[in-house]
Amino acid sequence: MAFSKEKRRYKIRRRIRKSITGTASRPRLSVFRSNKEIYAQIIDDVNGETIAAASSRDKDVSAEGTKSDIATAVGKAIAEKAQKSGVEKVSFDRSGYLYHGRVKSLAEGAREGGLKF
Repeated sequence: MAFSKEKRRYKIRRRIRKSITGTASRPRLSVFRSNKEIYAQIIDDVNGETIAAASSRDKDVSAEGTKSDIATAVGKAIAEKAQKSGVEKVSFDRSGYLYHGRVKSLAEGAREGGLKF
């Protein structure tokens, strides 16, 4: 029997998280995507704390345009918040989603904002 979409994503997510961990010097940029919104967090897994977070629900993110445009704005917002916290390099955790569409737009927006990964 084939996996459902959720089980397939969870399986991929576990495989990714085996190799990607966030440290204080290079935290993890985690992405969550729902049907309407997109969320991003920069996480230090060693200390168990979230350094910065941004989402499409935030007031400072412009919610106009397509979902990909909004994802790019979220990427720029998370990059700006990360730079205020002193983070320049991150490891990208796509959480089992394909690197395509909104996830790719968020990553490109974060790169435009100054994050390196």
